[in-house]
Amino acid sequence: MNSDHNVEITIATPDMYAEIGQLMVNVYANLDGFPAQEEQPNYYEMLANIGDFANKESVDLLVAQSEDKIFGAVVYIGDMKDYGSGGTATRVKDAAGFRLLAVSKEARGLGLGRKLTIACIEKAKMQGLQEMIIHTTEAMRVAWEMYEKMRFERSEDLDFLQRGFPVFGFRLKL
Repeated sequence: MNSDHNVEITIATPDMYAEIGQLMVNVYANLDGFPAQEEQPNYYEMLANIGDFANKESVDLLVAQSEDKIFGAVVYIGDMKDYGSGGTATRVKDAAGFRLLAVSKEARGLGLGRKLTIACIEKAKMQGLQEMIIHTTEAMRVAWEMYEKMRFERSEDLDFLQRGFPVFGFRLKL
């Protein structure tokens, strides 16, 4: 794939969930420094069943696709009570969040992570929310740097440990 000009960001349909789940597992399993499937089997089971998130009213599974090929996805959460992470994020009011941003290896560097992030920000703005909450890890340095360039700011009050693995919170004022 050599450009993203024909990649659309849409809401995933249930027939896409298994393929998106496999993409999530592949992306996260291949991150240097990220826990392996054997270390956190429940996390990878959650990734494989990513479509389960869409069962909550405030949640959309957004997908980056071109024709019938899926290149990336993200879980958008329009009400933080549905965020489903550790730490204090689920108690933040008047905020949206997104989790589990993933872009396939073949589509890296084409700006799809940024496009998915912008789609989440736009959804939150349309809801009239005040901020966007996200988490990332040291293993996701490329994403971390992208978020900082997009003016997300570290928010240590949102940090938590996922079975001993440090997870770092960020906020973006909308």
